[in-house]
Amino acid sequence: MPDPFYVTTPIYYVNARPHLGHAYTTIVADVVCRFNTMRQSESFLLTGTDEHGDKVVRAAKKENLSPKKYADNISGLFRHLWPELNIKYSHFIRTTDPSHMAVVESFLKKIYDAGDIYYSKYSGLYCFGCERFYTERELVEGKCPDHETEPETIEESNYFFKMSRYQDWLIDHINTHPDFIRPERYKNEVLSFLREPLEDLSISRPKSRLEWGITLPFDKDHVTYVWFDALLNYISALEYPDGDLFKKFWPFVQHIVAKDILKPHAIYWPIMLKAAGIPVYKHLNVSGYWNVNQSKMSKSLGNVIEPLELKNIYGLDALRFFLMREMVFGLDSNFSEDALVHRINSDLANDLGNLFSRVLAMAHKYFKGVVPSVDQKVEKQLKLSLETSACHAINQYEAAMESFAFHNAIAAIWKLISHMNKYIDSTEPWVLAKEKTAKSQLEIVIYNLLEGLRIAAGLIYPIMPETADTMTKHLGIQIEPGKSPSWYHVETLKKWGSLEPGTHLPKSITLFPRIDLSQVKSDLPKDTTPVIDLKSEITIDDMNKIDLRVATVLSAEVIPKAKKLLKLTVDVGEKNERTIVAGIAESYHPDELVGRQVIVVANLKPAKLMGVISSGMLLAAVDGNKSVIVTLDKKVNPGAPLR
Repeated sequence: MPDPFYVTTPIYYVNARPHLGHAYTTIVADVVCRFNTMRQSESFLLTGTDEHGDKVVRAAKKENLSPKKYADNISGLFRHLWPELNIKYSHFIRTTDPSHMAVVESFLKKIYDAGDIYYSKYSGLYCFGCERFYTERELVEGKCPDHETEPETIEESNYFFKMSRYQDWLIDHINTHPDFIRPERYKNEVLSFLREPLEDLSISRPKSRLEWGITLPFDKDHVTYVWFDALLNYISALEYPDGDLFKKFWPFVQHIVAKDILKPHAIYWPIMLKAAGIPVYKHLNVSGYWNVNQSKMSKSLGNVIEPLELKNIYGLDALRFFLMREMVFGLDSNFSEDALVHRINSDLANDLGNLFSRVLAMAHKYFKGVVPSVDQKVEKQLKLSLETSACHAINQYEAAMESFAFHNAIAAIWKLISHMNKYIDSTEPWVLAKEKTAKSQLEIVIYNLLEGLRIAAGLIYPIMPETADTMTKHLGIQIEPGKSPSWYHVETLKKWGSLEPGTHLPKSITLFPRIDLSQVKSDLPKDTTPVIDLKSEITIDDMNKIDLRVATVLSAEVIPKAKKLLKLTVDVGEKNERTIVAGIAESYHPDELVGRQVIVVANLKPAKLMGVISSGMLLAAVDGNKSVIVTLDKKVNPGAPLR
């Protein structure tokens, strides 16, 4: 029986919406989990959200929400995105889950009692974006390497974890386990960092500065530092320490992270585990960044890619294929729609799709859509089998998937596809069909091609599960919903000749239509998704400076020589009436406005317009040359504020 398989994504921080980078990492986890299911391993995929810390408090404040309500909203976006991308996670964890918080408290108490945590005053360079202290040598030209901002010098008393005590152990563990951190470049990066003395880690924040966190079990005036909270999700999700899931899956854990959180996962986390007497993880698998226009995706740069938009335009399996094929795991890759369309047209439509259509069409043309039987004597004599090519593809594919070399795994599949296309050209089934004496040869050719498609469908299953199911069903293989995909098990794929002669085949369909990028862009609904020129962002503090009030219009009149302006006398709930000049004369007659309730900016500094002092501003929507005043659907008292 194969070993269980446990794979984790980082838990995503809820200070921003999910983007393509989050989608890529989680799709990788789904792919390797499905692959291990093909090997008949009991598999567990963990993902979730990290919800405590300064950044969440600041983001929530901007939205005028409590940290918990804000975290609920953003966590929900992540939770609901993954099924849209056909990601089958086993558990979605939140650091606000009571069960997780209990594990954090017990873990902290355990290492505190062991003497690995102490209290001390500290002064250092702190990046609020990263929520951690930096040493001078970690900065790039005096700035945080991720946020490109100068950290602030702060001094406070915190609790510290004695990481330095375990530095030599960690170096030895990395050296004696060469694939502990992979790809190798990241192992070398960590060892380079460990050549310098390792500083102890600040693991708490005083509640006088931050309350949104898990209270330390040994000091009620401090909350847990974000990494000492977040990293523990990998064991709390398995019901550490006594849960059956922990006993079954933890010895086989594989972490997947992006390179920006290498240090916490490669240094803090294994040392934390060692201090608590927990076996360290099997592998740390580190990916690069998806760049757009040669720059890392960033909300501030306005180059964030929304995965659901791409899925809705190009199709889910095409997107999953592109992400797994285009990026060499561990290296940065550049995203562009041109590259995506090229992959779809070249690899999916031309190679796989065309092969699938040709073979199914020939099976229907020559054998009425029935899988032909094979004369084994003729088959051996002609040596026309694709079995050897398929066997090589499966072996190369397995090795590549095991080492997270997904581009090589896909290359192995496409080598088989290429071989099958050449097989058609060399055997010329259309010629064999014209010769009455060549029926046995034609049966062999078509059967081998159908078998090759069966194996190709199985190999693409982790990457493009919907396409694999479609291909498999059109090969006459029934897949029961919700059941383990036994036809995709690696051992089944290796058994050449598993396709049953006499099986009826549904007619072929187009797997991947060719895409014209210019047509895709022209087809976008411009009227429903207009490009608008938004003003720069403001904070909730800026918004609170604007005093919006309900006003009742008492009178309205035209201002002489002013084509667009009306003079309004309004009641804003004050002792005296106000005069407001509004540019709505081309849309409203004065008589239409008397008695209407409108919305005004009540604290706008007075200004003289066409000789009239205007004390406020009327709100109206502007649509082309038309203005539409903002009003209410029910009467309220003049002066009622808007919130």
